[in-house]
Amino acid sequence: MERIYIGMGSNLADPAEQLRSAVEALAQLPQSKLVGVSAFYQSDSLLPGQPRYTNAVAALDSTLAPLDLLDALQAIENGQGRERLERWGPRTLDLDILLFGDQVIDEARLKVPHYHMQERAFVLYPLAELAPADLHLADGRTLRELLAACPFVGLERLSQD
Repeated sequence: MERIYIGMGSNLADPAEQLRSAVEALAQLPQSKLVGVSAFYQSDSLLPGQPRYTNAVAALDSTLAPLDLLDALQAIENGQGRERLERWGPRTLDLDILLFGDQVIDEARLKVPHYHMQERAFVLYPLAELAPADLHLADGRTLRELLAACPFVGLERLSQD
């Protein structure tokens, strides 16, 4: 059983509802148990001219293999209308494996820890709600260190209603 953290984001078609639907789908994954979901946060898109994103992180305990989980996440994305038209383009749903236990995965389809997560407040702050501050990444840095180097700028924590 591995503890897996999944980044979730949406900026199309009622983003908060997209994330709520994704959480419901994650809870139904085989060989897996949803153990937590962060608050939802809103942030500007990394590219100009796109709607703001709603983001969160989910924690999952699973015995699924990494690529099997990736396939399941992509099926959830597709089921919620995800179209891959442009890299970093607007999307109904994006589900990314941020951390998969303490594994380092370097496959053509999957890189874990997720690239650039250490620079993205919209990933780190929701992750910090679920993971221990002394969580170590493969390179030895702790979540606490990453947070200290990535200010809470441009983020808005949304109320949970």
